Order: sequence, then C-alpha cells, then structure tokens
Amino acid sequence: MNTILTVYDELTALVPPEALIAITIVSVVMFFGTIVLIPVIIIRLPVDYFLHDKEHVWLEDYHPVLRYAGLFIKNTVGLVFLLAGIAMLVLPGQGLLTMVIGVSLLDFPGKRAIEHRLLTKPMVFNAMNAIRHKFDKPPFSQPV
Repeated sequence: MNTILTVYDELTALVPPEALIAITIVSVVMFFGTIVLIPVIIIRLPVDYFLHDKEHVWLEDYHPVLRYAGLFIKNTVGLVFLLAGIAMLVLPGQGLLTMVIGVSLLDFPGKRAIEHRLLTKPMVFNAMNAIRHKFDKPPFSQPV
C-alpha cells in the first residue's frame, strides 16, 4: 500500500490530480467500450471482408449529404478506435483488435495493406474468429 501512495505522490508532482482522474476515467470507458463494441463490429462484418481488394462503398445509394455525414462519423469513430488501440498497447484493453476495427472503419489509401498486415498475425485472426464463434457466426476467410 505504501508503494502505491509513493507512486501516486510522484505522479501528482508531474501531473495535476484532476488530469490523473480524467485519464483514469477515459481509460476505464475505453476498456469497457471496446469490450462491448468490438464483438458487435466483428460479428457484423461479412465472412469475406478481408479477402478481396475491392473497396467497399459505404452508403452508396444515399443522398450525398447523408453519405458524407455518415462517412465523417465513420472515419471519426475509426480514428478514435485506432488511437484507443494504440493507447491500449500499454493500457488495459484489446489493443490489436481495437486497432484492426479502427483501421477497418477508416477510409484512406493503403488501408487494405495495413488490414492484411494486422490480420496475418495469427493471434489477431484467431481472436476475431473466436468472437465470431461465440455468436454462432462463420469464421472469417483467411487472407493470403
């Protein structure tokens, strides 16, 4: 217990206590948010989502204003997931899975190559298929 108080005293000398509380709250919210949202996103993706290089056109048949508003929101959420995943590499949470979801939501050149690089890691691919298995969804097709 004494060690925890010493670490807290050293941290409060560098960072105000209010900032430490805010960082803790954000970390807890990100942790529980990803536990809920990652499975929802993973089970909604089609089985062949990671197989082909065809770009998915999101909200293609909607009015351009709605499409661009939706794309802005989707890319903003993707950026938040990507940044949260990077933070979770050192904080509690599912860092690599969160990064995969963030990248899959973003629209940028070279996106497929990054997704492929992340998904060829057996730990990530098997974790996503384990989540799909829990919800009786077929596994993703293995990217080559």
